[in-house]
Amino acid sequence: MLQQVVTDGPEGHEVAYALVVRGGRVHVERGRVDDPDLVFTQDRDTAEAIHRGELSAQAAFMQGRLRLGGDLRAVVDRASELAAVHDVFASVRA
Repeated sequence: MLQQVVTDGPEGHEVAYALVVRGGRVHVERGRVDDPDLVFTQDRDTAEAIHRGELSAQAAFMQGRLRLGGDLRAVVDRASELAAVHDVFASVRA
């Protein structure tokens, strides 16, 4: 599971969701989940800049604007499953 956390969402509240990959199926859950493999944490400005393509996640990480927590190895081991997710969200991004 990948957990996304935006620390200062609407009205200053945290916004969190998780991308869950199980048995070849993918779904998104709202809120925090138990034991995510990796957690991405950033403020709203950073999240929006990444979303708009104005800032890469790598650059945000190097600048200290995106924090990672958890087990990166678990995510690397499931890279092929996660690569398929990119195509799942293509219509949403459009």
